[in-house]
Amino acid sequence: MKFEVGDKVVVIQTNEEGEVIDIINNKMVMIDVRGVKFPAYVDQLDFPYFKRFTEKKLFPPKKEKKFIDDLPREKKKITQRVVDGVWITFIPVTVNDEFGDDIVTELKVHLVNRTEQGYKFTYKLTYFGNADFELVNQIHAFEDFYLHDVPFENLNDSPVFGFEFSLVTPDKHKADYYEATVKLKPKQVFNRIEEVRKKGEATFSYKLFDEYPPRPYEDKPAGLDLSSLSKAGFKIYDASKVRQNLEPARQELDLHIEKLTPAWESMSNLEILALQLKTFEKYFDLAIAHHQPWLIVIHGVGSGKLRDEIHEVLRLRKEVKSFANRYHPAYGYGATEIYFQY
Repeated sequence: MKFEVGDKVVVIQTNEEGEVIDIINNKMVMIDVRGVKFPAYVDQLDFPYFKRFTEKKLFPPKKEKKFIDDLPREKKKITQRVVDGVWITFIPVTVNDEFGDDIVTELKVHLVNRTEQGYKFTYKLTYFGNADFELVNQIHAFEDFYLHDVPFENLNDSPVFGFEFSLVTPDKHKADYYEATVKLKPKQVFNRIEEVRKKGEATFSYKLFDEYPPRPYEDKPAGLDLSSLSKAGFKIYDASKVRQNLEPARQELDLHIEKLTPAWESMSNLEILALQLKTFEKYFDLAIAHHQPWLIVIHGVGSGKLRDEIHEVLRLRKEVKSFANRYHPAYGYGATEIYFQY
């Protein structure tokens, strides 16, 4: 290996100096350039001594005369950071086998925050639903946070990379927390690695979210005067007895469209999805109002659009303790189990 951890290096393409902070493999190292950490190939780096020597020449060359018309216009250096969300990034670590082929042995996992906010996060890696690694920490704005290494062979064990985020600085207009997950499959990873190799890149990434979501509900004002409503003829219920006047809740909700309306054949896909989501939200709220401990929502498999929309709502509701879309003898993978907290 040409370099060791702690060596000072210069990036040949940009002429910037940095330091080696980790050895990824015999072709690639992790370097730090003014606080920014990124992987680089060894052949893209050099020791800075030659650069420093050539900068200090004993006999500087004579300067040619330049007239004002010959001077190029000054280009302003762009220092604005690109804001494009929060990502989970994987760095494949390769070794050469006895046949001279590059074999991926593990993935280095990083959390990359390219937003202007800092987040607290809980990170969990599970295999077949069983927890294997957990980390609680926080990540600052525009920071790259190293999480851990994952053996490449473990991709056959259905890994799920799960995150729960909350703001370092709370905002009353933003959600209390946000959950995001990434599920990797071996074939999917193989394809991504081939893509980055062809492009000459060192990493592949998955976006967790673009912007931290807003609060999905508004707190109701206290001390509301109901006397004017009562005088206008509206019936006012005692809050302690409100559940007696509600529609009964369901412990199992089937959202197949033929169960919801007889006129479904004349509806567009958008209208079908809207009705399914409206029905889900109605019985979800009823389950909470009745203090129901759990609810099973049957959404089917299909394209997964309805399931994904439901999961997006569940991630933002504080009443949800947990939810899971796992195999069930009665529904297969076509249902989500929801468990509430009060």
